[in-house]
Amino acid sequence: MTSETHTQQAEYVHHTAPGGTPDPDAFRVDTFPDIRRAGVGTVLISEWDAENPERQQAMAEGAARALRAAPLPDGLVSQVYLTGTDGRTVLGFGQWEEGRAGASQQAVEAGGARRYRYYRSLLPQGEQPEPGCVVAVSFETTGHEAAQQLVDGLLDLLGEVQPGSAETSRTGSGGISSNFHISEDGTRVFNYSEWTDEAAHQRTVETSLQQGGAVMNLIAGIPGVTPLGFQRYVTPRGLVRR
Repeated sequence: MTSETHTQQAEYVHHTAPGGTPDPDAFRVDTFPDIRRAGVGTVLISEWDAENPERQQAMAEGAARALRAAPLPDGLVSQVYLTGTDGRTVLGFGQWEEGRAGASQQAVEAGGARRYRYYRSLLPQGEQPEPGCVVAVSFETTGHEAAQQLVDGLLDLLGEVQPGSAETSRTGSGGISSNFHISEDGTRVFNYSEWTDEAAHQRTVETSLQQGGAVMNLIAGIPGVTPLGFQRYVTPRGLVRR
């Protein structure tokens, strides 16, 4: 992610219909968004490579400062920036009200974002604990049919329940929820997966997500689906409407 791209990302959120400066009573600051919030339409998702920890922190913090300083566009529900545990990646996640176009297509492309819509989720058992880590899992798909087949197949396999969740985070293995988004052109599936911490996800990767397991076999058997890997993110910065 170059400094030019960083500037474009900080700006494209604001280059729509003018709103007002952020009202501290209307927005929560530096918190994870509500992924399954009612009334959300377009979701803009970006992932960038900042190359090193110093640039990573500067880019995430700079984008969040720019967001808080400028007038917000009408219809913005949340805009959050998260830093990867690899010390170099940055995730931008923005939610917009249903019926709002969000940023222009030109601005979205300049900022490296892709348009998605929320589709379905693997839900937690019992009360949902606060997430401490978000795992972004991406797939390339050949169209909406393949994308929906992937998500529907995973939910059917797992009974629509997040693996690793339990009645309390103390007794569970750390999984909270998996929230699948499909790009508007049908070429990507993005799973915004919430976990109690990074170690909890790693334990699951080393057990139930190994090659030859039920989940990986299902994915491998769906035509038109290519796994693109995952990245773990922490430390949200930005604004989330109350």
